Amino acid sequence: MSVMQLFDLTGKVALITGGTKGLGLQMAQALGEQGARIFMNARKADEVQQVVAELKARGIEADGIACDLSKPEGNPITTLVDAAEARFGTIDILINNAGTTWGEPAAEHSYAGWQKVMYLNVDACFLLAQEVARRFMIPRRSGKIINIASIAGLKGNGPNTGVHTAAYNTSKAAAINLTRALAGEWGAYNINVNAICPGYFPTKLAKGLDHVAESIIKGTPMGRVGGEDDIKGVALLLASEASRHISGQAIAVDGGYSAV
Repeated sequence: MSVMQLFDLTGKVALITGGTKGLGLQMAQALGEQGARIFMNARKADEVQQVVAELKARGIEADGIACDLSKPEGNPITTLVDAAEARFGTIDILINNAGTTWGEPAAEHSYAGWQKVMYLNVDACFLLAQEVARRFMIPRRSGKIINIASIAGLKGNGPNTGVHTAAYNTSKAAAINLTRALAGEWGAYNINVNAICPGYFPTKLAKGLDHVAESIIKGTPMGRVGGEDDIKGVALLLASEASRHISGQAIAVDGGYSAV
């Protein structure tokens, strides 16, 4: 295959959770520009409609539904997968991007907050991967699953950072090892499972880190935070045949912050 063919996603169907903003939108744009058909979800219907219209205006075939994956009531995972199948017939690529965080010192951390973070960042990630794999990827013996973790899953927080995200860090570490576990089991079905570990991107989810952004920049070899195109390349790599011999890996996208 030529290099262009390795990165070509023409006709592939990508389900991207939380795909209407931030990193999810970056990845929807990247995969769509390479020919993938995009199905996404968000909690608000107007957000989905707006972003779908924007993607279509760029020549990308896209659709989606309002669906809140943070609450198990009503079985939103099955609802989402059913809707994607009804629209496009299958799912070739799954990007588990939807996530949440909770800022509170560990000694006082709310258990309800802990459960909220763990459910969306770990449970829903696993359950959606399981549903998509069982219905489409295992029978077809082909698929790409990308879990959006974080460099927070590689370490704790320093004592003087003012960052208190024990649940988030723990959930993202779980997402990384879930990636390895699924890669180990599903490699026999030609399913690649990998994780992307973003560093600091100034997205809505990272709003609570605004006060430490300057120190993060100072500690980053590239001397900047993540930008509006910086997740696109690695997402395309892991979603395409160019990564067919890469599985079970967690790739940091952080300007070198976690390497020093």
